[in-house]
Amino acid sequence: MLKIRLMRIGKKKKPFYRVVVAPSNAPRSGRFVEIVGHYNPLTDPAQVNFNEERVLYWLRTGAQPTDTVQLLLERAGIWQQFQSQKESKAAQ
Repeated sequence: MLKIRLMRIGKKKKPFYRVVVAPSNAPRSGRFVEIVGHYNPLTDPAQVNFNEERVLYWLRTGAQPTDTVQLLLERAGIWQQFQSQKESKAAQ
C-alpha cells in the first residue's frame, strides 16, 4: 500500500519536509516513489507547495494520505477537489 506522507529533510531544530508517495512499510526518511510537494512549518504562515496534478493522480490510484498530509491537502483545497471528482464519478 502506498502512503502520501511527510519526509523530514531539515537540519536539527529547523524542520523542512518533502511530501512524498512512499510504500507504507518504508522508513520515514527512506525510499519513496515520487516527491509531490514541500512543507515549511517555520514560515508564518506555513508554506505548503503541492504538484496538484500528481497528488490527484496518486489519490485516484489509491494512495492514502496520512492525517497530517490530509489536513495540508484540505487547506490547499486539493482534498475537496478529489472528493468532488470521486462523488461525480460514483454518480455516473
